[in-house]
Amino acid sequence: MAEDKVSTTDSTEIKKEVEPKQAQNEEDGESGEEQPLDIGEHYVVQRSDETWHPAEIIQTRFNDTEQQYEYYVHYEGLNRRLDEWVPRSRVMSSQFNMDAKMSEKMWKEIPVASDVLTDTDRKITRNQKRRHDEINHVQKTYAEMDPTTAALEKEHEQITKVKYIDRIQIGRFEIDTWYFSPYPEEYGSQNKLWICEYCLKYMRLEKSYRYHMGECTWRQPVGKEIYRRGTLSVYEVDGKDHKIYCQNLCLLAKLFLDHKTLYFDVEPFLFYILCEVDKQGAHIVGYFSKEKESPDGNNVACILTLPPYQRQGYGKLLIAFSYELSRREETVGSPEQPLSDLGKLSYRSYWSWVLLEILRDFRGGTLSIKDLSQMTSITQTDIIYTLQCMNMVKYWKGQHVICVTPKLVEEHIKSSQYKRPRLCVDSGALRWTPRRHNKVGAKK
Repeated sequence: MAEDKVSTTDSTEIKKEVEPKQAQNEEDGESGEEQPLDIGEHYVVQRSDETWHPAEIIQTRFNDTEQQYEYYVHYEGLNRRLDEWVPRSRVMSSQFNMDAKMSEKMWKEIPVASDVLTDTDRKITRNQKRRHDEINHVQKTYAEMDPTTAALEKEHEQITKVKYIDRIQIGRFEIDTWYFSPYPEEYGSQNKLWICEYCLKYMRLEKSYRYHMGECTWRQPVGKEIYRRGTLSVYEVDGKDHKIYCQNLCLLAKLFLDHKTLYFDVEPFLFYILCEVDKQGAHIVGYFSKEKESPDGNNVACILTLPPYQRQGYGKLLIAFSYELSRREETVGSPEQPLSDLGKLSYRSYWSWVLLEILRDFRGGTLSIKDLSQMTSITQTDIIYTLQCMNMVKYWKGQHVICVTPKLVEEHIKSSQYKRPRLCVDSGALRWTPRRHNKVGAKK
């Protein structure tokens, strides 16, 4: 992971910066009114894991309940899902000069202002470290993107810059949200939304939610159950037949996906809802959507596992399920781009597992990339990418050639990057036939 670049100046200069701002704060206190911090300025802010990081103030609001200003901040160099609203007590008094430079030793010695907590030496838990390693990576700058991508990224960032919904309650889970989602204004400006886990209706008030749960007769997604194995089931939902449900699903998903663009035009899509089933009903775990007819041969348009169910094997189960459908359709497919950072990790891990399993068991004869594509329904492009990552393909005389030895395959299988899925699709439990044969991406 690339190191975050922070400012550098000596400690005496830092102290000089702190003192004028503290004096200003004292003047504000004497006047009896708190003055909001300026949008666009940088401060050192305490994150939710109790570490300190330079951040830019994106937006301000006044909390009537707490009678104080809150600030929506973006932590420099970190994923936007970590953007959050913070109270004044988590913001250092001194502004932070992002153009200066500071050594790692001096960064650790930044003085803590009098208006912030001083207990910053608590140990990071294993779960916090795992989360840090997964999502606190440095994103590409606009200069590193091609002009078209950079323009689209700037437009997307402007539209989704501020996230007002901090949390949702869905079923027994209260979940912190990651990104902006375009709920109607009166709902999108709430700190918390209450969502029925069965019909996905969203509400502003807990009392409305409690009343709804007493009246709602749904105990499973709409549509047809096409898969059941043990306590897991999958429902197929047509966006044309159940438009409101699918729109609500997309709004929910956008809270945890940065670049998802499908919100309301759901009719051209099919949705596959993965659920855990118990005596109370079918509880939504995650889903993927796919176009009924994809001109690009995509077998997944959007895929999500809700945060409480992540890292339990459900993501790879959804991926495997999408490829099982492609096999039934006798096509090859690939997920729609761009994938989220976690999506890229999941797909590469799944592709590696599938290909290594075949290469390990293959005996005699020749095996081409086209053969692998027909066997797995994974596109040749995705297969080449995965084999290149494992140094198992060479470009020779104008084509890619698989170049492996049993020893190399075993080394990858024994490596920490190789992960056998916890959950696998039982093709015998799938009760589904393709609606029509889609010629795009058909196997040849």
